[in-house]
Amino acid sequence: MAKYYGTVGFCERTETAPGVWKNIIVPKKYYADFNRNHFRPKTAGQVNDNINVQNEISIIADPYARLNFHSIKYVEYLGTKWKVTSVDVQYPRLILTMGEVYTNG
Repeated sequence: MAKYYGTVGFCERTETAPGVWKNIIVPKKYYADFNRNHFRPKTAGQVNDNINVQNEISIIADPYARLNFHSIKYVEYLGTKWKVTSVDVQYPRLILTMGEVYTNG
């Protein structure tokens, strides 16, 4: 099983002014194990195919991750941010499944 150390991005909703809320991405570093490392091109009828990695990593959840697992947005892997498509809670671990490239949305 391959090892991983990298950034996981959480989305926090913060009040920037009275009555004004904004989503802020909070990056945190985690150790993890790769459960699955799978690449699959996604044909969309376009000139260039979309990339869908379907990787699965298992991070060791600290108290912050355990309380905010619902707001995980991305995992940074090989210099690219990948959108987290699902989170499986198996305390003390969180199993994160990656999908397409994360585009800050």
